Amino acid sequence: MNVVIFGASGMVGHGVLRACLLDPAVTSVLVVGRGPLGISHPKLHEVIHQDLADLSALSGQLAGLDACFFCVGVSVAGRTEAEYTRITYDFALAAASAVSRHNPGITFAYVSGEGTDSTERGRSMWARVKGRTENALLAMEMDAYMFRPGYIQPRHGAVSRTPAYRVMYTLTSWLYPLLHRIAPGHTTTTDHLGRAMLAVARPHAARPGAEIPRVLDSREINRLAA
Repeated sequence: MNVVIFGASGMVGHGVLRACLLDPAVTSVLVVGRGPLGISHPKLHEVIHQDLADLSALSGQLAGLDACFFCVGVSVAGRTEAEYTRITYDFALAAASAVSRHNPGITFAYVSGEGTDSTERGRSMWARVKGRTENALLAMEMDAYMFRPGYIQPRHGAVSRTPAYRVMYTLTSWLYPLLHRIAPGHTTTTDHLGRAMLAVARPHAARPGAEIPRVLDSREINRLAA
């Protein structure tokens, strides 16, 4: 598989990138980001691009792909709905449009979140915007999957870019085995997310178990990762 990752510098993107680099079925990994990752690998190719809402300059580099893993995300704290929509909705739709135009039927995996509002009418702004984004992606002509993890435990050096989240993970990381035992349907890890994304991108004959749902919660993410 040839894959592209948006948001590989973030906590979730780190886990997805690691899974791709370790998987022998992945031939090449194109990373689109605003700055260099600072790592090297024979499979890894980086493209520095500042405006993720306009990917027209990258059209020549987005062909020949089998899957796109969209892991761009920000905290809603301190942001207006317009600002949050630009990062959450506009960037995701721009990426989906660009990769599907050059790769009909491409698998597109989008990292959403537990509590996303598919009706787009709820009181929570972030949940409405996420729901709108999911609905738009699912309506496009591509093999789209929405990942809705709950609590995500960072692994293997993955670090959240949100300071408050970093503090939370530092204080609660030792509790994860207990949290996972108590609430297995609401907890996962960056490793599991990465492996589950690869699972939905594999050819149908190579996928484990039954048909994969288009919207995946933590329980389904963990099942696929295993």
